[in-house]
Amino acid sequence: MPNRLAHETSPYLLQHADNPVDWWPWSAEAFEEARKRNVPVLLSVGYSSCHWCHVMAHESFEDQQTAEYLNAHYVSVKVDREERPDVDAVYMEAVQAATGQGGWPMTVFLTPEAEPFYFGTYFPPAPRQGMPSFRQVLQGVHQAWDERRDEVTEVAGKIVRDLAGREISYGDARTPGEEELAQALLGLTREYDPQRGGFGGAPKFPPSMVLEFLLRHHARTGAEGALQMASDTCERMARGGIYDQLGGGFARYSVDRDWVVPHFEKMLYDNALLCRVYAHLWRATGSELARRVALETADFMVRELRTNEGGFASALDADSDDGTGRHVEGVYYVWTPEQLREVLGEQDAELAAQYFGVTEEGTFEEGASVLQLPQQQDVLVDAGKIASVRERLLAARSERPAPGRDDKVVAAWNGLAIAALAETGAYFDRPDLVEAAVAAADLLVRLHLDEQARLTRTSKDGHAGANAGVLEDYADVAEGFLALASVTGEGVWLEFAGFLVDHVLVRFTDPESGSLYDTAADAEQLIRRPQDPTDNAAPSGWTAAANALLAYAAHTGSEPHRTAAERALGVVKALGPRVPRFIGWGLAAAEAVLDGPREVAVVGPSLDHEGTKTLHRTALLGTAPGAVVAVGAPESDEFPLLADRSLVGGEPTAYVCRNFTCDAPTTEVDRLRAVLND
Repeated sequence: MPNRLAHETSPYLLQHADNPVDWWPWSAEAFEEARKRNVPVLLSVGYSSCHWCHVMAHESFEDQQTAEYLNAHYVSVKVDREERPDVDAVYMEAVQAATGQGGWPMTVFLTPEAEPFYFGTYFPPAPRQGMPSFRQVLQGVHQAWDERRDEVTEVAGKIVRDLAGREISYGDARTPGEEELAQALLGLTREYDPQRGGFGGAPKFPPSMVLEFLLRHHARTGAEGALQMASDTCERMARGGIYDQLGGGFARYSVDRDWVVPHFEKMLYDNALLCRVYAHLWRATGSELARRVALETADFMVRELRTNEGGFASALDADSDDGTGRHVEGVYYVWTPEQLREVLGEQDAELAAQYFGVTEEGTFEEGASVLQLPQQQDVLVDAGKIASVRERLLAARSERPAPGRDDKVVAAWNGLAIAALAETGAYFDRPDLVEAAVAAADLLVRLHLDEQARLTRTSKDGHAGANAGVLEDYADVAEGFLALASVTGEGVWLEFAGFLVDHVLVRFTDPESGSLYDTAADAEQLIRRPQDPTDNAAPSGWTAAANALLAYAAHTGSEPHRTAAERALGVVKALGPRVPRFIGWGLAAAEAVLDGPREVAVVGPSLDHEGTKTLHRTALLGTAPGAVVAVGAPESDEFPLLADRSLVGGEPTAYVCRNFTCDAPTTEVDRLRAVLND
């Protein structure tokens, strides 16, 4: 008999709807039930493509005896961290403070007042490697609750007080200057892995936001070291197993330092961010590899993540059926020499094994290899033959049982995808990608925005979810709309972005300090109002909002939005020199502030005019950090930047301004290119 999760829209919660555990979704009613029964709350947080979440579910939550014990002694609450990032953030902060580490599944025991008192992540069904079994933990917590209640509530109260006292060292309300950005670059150089690209050791995550900072820093200062770190990291990732060499798109992270063996789940936000990074790397260098990876990643998102409603699904699972009914991580993607021979025949299989680094021993598990492109510039290959091999392997792979897809549409991540697809489509003359971006933006407006332009965080199958948008939703959707405005010349996207950044000003900003909160002032009150300026897998809401506020101000000349962006970046002045790896998006925004950012207006007889299109594309391909572009007819009211702009000599004309100063208008593509890449 299904439990209460059967009525939810989250694919992750629905995965648990048939558990014998009497799950509740996060709700006031769940905590009221715990008060009524005088029992603690078990809070279990995960997400649909999380491998160890599936393992713990199978081992413990599907086990009848474990479920009976939970049902007797706890109220069990299941949360999808992607639907409720606020709940996840608050309790993850407590887990990390208490244990020094965190991750998912997250397992937290709470009082009926939602105060945490015992923490963990994955617990096995039997004791192993120094970890107690889940049943031992449940029994121990139950005993403590029954016999030492005062001690438990005292611990819970202290944890909540400690969390309340963990205020961010905000620094001052000024943006970072040359000195702080140079210190941040030096810090990144120290942590850079020159042999393998990337930063730090294993596991290794794609440093998308840091790469954007490095590209912008090089564009502004000419620092070759910054460009070298960005381009080498991008090449190593693209040649590694973290990149899907057959179907395009990136896995979540690499379990090793060499980018060989990925954690195989594919997330929308990673692919959106990396698609944009590779497009920007191509813009800066003309790299053919960057062009190929940007386009393949864009095509992957449209082909495998696009939903029937035009939005983009959240993720593909790491696990899939191995053909025997067992769900195994990575089995969809890996190959043995024997499997290559079955598909390609002896001769082509030998070529494929050499080209993709498939060995008899294997680079993954049970003799299988993750496809990669080992450094082999000196090996001559027949490009047509490799294309044929790739095509046949991809066709054979598509016959395998596919990984599951989390179909929920997350507003923030769709905003990132809209920005990436709009720009990639514009750079490489792929109007179909721009159309995909517009369709996703239309869905967000139609389904996620209410009449007051308040955002709903998620939707699924054309139905909006119940959870309010958080700061990253407002910021990233605004970012997507602003990119779409620049690419399409349709001012309505600037207008929608304005509605969203106004909510940031009014509902998410501390009027005293200018700091930002992850939840709105009128959102559900948790034990702490979450507030984190550091990047995680995606840009923090705080620094994403600073970027969007800054771009909107450049488009409109709005002083309140510019001031809010600069005040928000005070935290980057404090953290950038100390932890540059974790505030890359803020450093990228600071680069835009130091450069202006530049405001580009392109006017022409029509958007279809060849001269207008050429100037517009040149403007979009400018590398000046954070530059904004408006295109339209003379005196058009689509964009404020077009006001009082006229054709020069009847020809399409570009105007470039920054810091209240404008260059002479130009009708020449080479002149515009020089001004924007200066």
